[in-house]
Amino acid sequence: MSQEYIEIRGARENNLKNVSLRIPKRKITIFTGVSGSGKSSIVFDTIATEAQRLLNENFSMFVRNFLPKYAQPDADAIENLSMSIVVDQKRMGGGSHSTVGTITDINTILRLMFSRIGQPHVGPTNVFGFNDPKGMCPNCNGLGRKLDVDMDKFLDTSKSLNEGAILFPEYAVDSWGWNLLIDAGLFDPDKKIEEYTAEEMDSLLHCKPMKVKAKIGSKDFNMTFEGIVARFTNKYIKRDVKTMSERTQKSVEAYMTMGPCTVCKGARLSQEILQCKINGYNIADLTSMEITELVEAVKGIKEPAAEPMVKALVERLQHLLDIGLEYLSLSRETDTLSGGESQRVKIVKHLGSSLTDVIYIFDEPSVGLHPRDVHRMNELLQKLRDKGNTVIVVEHDPDVIKAADHIVDVGPHAGRHGGEIVYEGSYANLLKADTLTGRHLTQTITLKDSFRTPTGKLPIKNAKVNNLKNVSVDIPKGVLTVVTGVAGSGKSSLINEVFQRQHPDAIVIDQAAVGISSRSNPATYTGIMDDVRKAFASANKVPAALFSFNSKGACENCQGLGVIYTDLAFLNEAKSPCEICGGKRFKDEVLTYKLNGKSISDVLAMNVQQALEFFELKEVVRKLQAMSDVGLDYLGLGQPLSTLSGGECQRIKLASELHKKGSIYIMDEPTTGLHMSDIGHLMEVIDRLVDTGNTVVVIEHNLHVIKNADWIIDMGPEGGRKGGQVMFEGTPPELLKAKQSLTSAYLAN
Repeated sequence: MSQEYIEIRGARENNLKNVSLRIPKRKITIFTGVSGSGKSSIVFDTIATEAQRLLNENFSMFVRNFLPKYAQPDADAIENLSMSIVVDQKRMGGGSHSTVGTITDINTILRLMFSRIGQPHVGPTNVFGFNDPKGMCPNCNGLGRKLDVDMDKFLDTSKSLNEGAILFPEYAVDSWGWNLLIDAGLFDPDKKIEEYTAEEMDSLLHCKPMKVKAKIGSKDFNMTFEGIVARFTNKYIKRDVKTMSERTQKSVEAYMTMGPCTVCKGARLSQEILQCKINGYNIADLTSMEITELVEAVKGIKEPAAEPMVKALVERLQHLLDIGLEYLSLSRETDTLSGGESQRVKIVKHLGSSLTDVIYIFDEPSVGLHPRDVHRMNELLQKLRDKGNTVIVVEHDPDVIKAADHIVDVGPHAGRHGGEIVYEGSYANLLKADTLTGRHLTQTITLKDSFRTPTGKLPIKNAKVNNLKNVSVDIPKGVLTVVTGVAGSGKSSLINEVFQRQHPDAIVIDQAAVGISSRSNPATYTGIMDDVRKAFASANKVPAALFSFNSKGACENCQGLGVIYTDLAFLNEAKSPCEICGGKRFKDEVLTYKLNGKSISDVLAMNVQQALEFFELKEVVRKLQAMSDVGLDYLGLGQPLSTLSGGECQRIKLASELHKKGSIYIMDEPTTGLHMSDIGHLMEVIDRLVDTGNTVVVIEHNLHVIKNADWIIDMGPEGGRKGGQVMFEGTPPELLKAKQSLTSAYLAN
């Protein structure tokens, strides 16, 4: 069969310069290039968007009303597309009711099995679900935990009521609540709470509403008294404190705590459902096991009627093992997964699909993977391809790039200096190509041979969070410490939970979104905009507020958005440039004011590199230089923050925090989304931070960063229950000799 191609002609989305391209179908094609070169504009904004738009057009007008709207990409032609499935790193929401088991549909098969062969028989499939009213624990509504009153903060049992035993301000001595309590006549106000009988204690805390006579001034009134915890629960917990004023939330949240449900002990299901067992396990026992343990438990079910269900379960669980998620359990909530873990769970969902000739699009699938596990990811991409699918991957990791059948290198640089195809072909020929990617693939990074001397230490003592096994370890001060280990080994638990809690002043630079508003952009986020507005105001002798599209300067027709949205019911929402300001967001009079020949709109249209050449204001140049240093030269000053990737969000946070000294910086995989050529710049930034007196702690898998560490803490040996231990502490050359460390072997290679 002759090779077929996806054909793109004249693509112009974002910075693409009339790109024409042929992508082989039913092969693995990997797109490489620096951040901002145009990879995502081709893969996501052109191919994925058009495939989704064409698919949606097959539905009726009524159905289309409920589907996401996709505008036609800016290209002359996009031909020979199949249905596309985008497997990205967006974290999976779903709240507390969404778990690894529910999102992968493995729980569905487990529920079916318990309804058929579980003893004693308790009912149909749905009652084994914690989202079903018949199956959920009635006390916690299937959450497994419950918001409750924190009694240590609410009550001081060593005091009497007259001495102020109730610490919640609504019951302060002589307050309205306190007077009502005393007037109830049920308690001795001078008796210490710790001396109360069980009956008195229950009455104080949980007494049902009852009428009591209370004095207001000289008159008696009938008032309702109820137990102090019962009243607090009804007033704040049951009504959802998040809907109340910020002031009320602040005053009340200190007295609340989220703890395991006292009835189901975290199992989420009713007691009747938990009685139903197979081989001595109830369904909650199985979903709380790590995947490795669960596979063995499922294989042990020999009931003939369960054979097809056991086979289906083992096959799906094996996918989780193959992809390196053996340390997860089915009960793990999806909103606690990292971006990389979320992406790998989504892949498992698609591996069970029998669809073929689909375009699978992956966004950096190696994120969060230790070098040891990258081959697993490659094998899964090959499995998808071998089923007759087209696999398109945006990636920076050399070990993933090697697995490509075809490579498209986009560049030569970022932003307006990118948007062109600089290479197409095989991996072997890319190594000989004179492109940034080709040159960096053949470079070798040497181990650092001189190390900074710590100025002290920051101890972590007896850490037991998640899978940590009573870990005690010192983080050296004033140097660069890199924390390594396979996914699930305990790196994040050690640093992001234990260490960060002990050092709340630490500056945390992670990949969480920095803004979701279309009105927020790099200029406003980094604080440059304030200085720019002042400079424009000073040069033109007018108020600074005129130079804000959120304030006095906004075009009145589009309220400073620059576009007008028209709701066309079941058709795509029409977005058109505002006809008054032409998309510039400001009133005409504002655009007549200039700074060195440029209007405020011209300045927002600049990227970081152009702005650096334009501005001479010391503070603005410093902030722009920081953005340039972290590899964001190509970012537009007026680009909405909601369009930034996780790696870009992390780097813009880093840029805005660079000027601080004597601080602790915590970075979680800062190389995410960075091309090999940019990691050198990132290392220069990190080194500068350390050299100006900061302590920098980085969680990282990238060997370039590990080789440049002053100190390494390697967690392991594996993930989940088999992890949570410190395998090694020391310098990179010492790590080479540590045979017990999985990271050591990859450093040597």
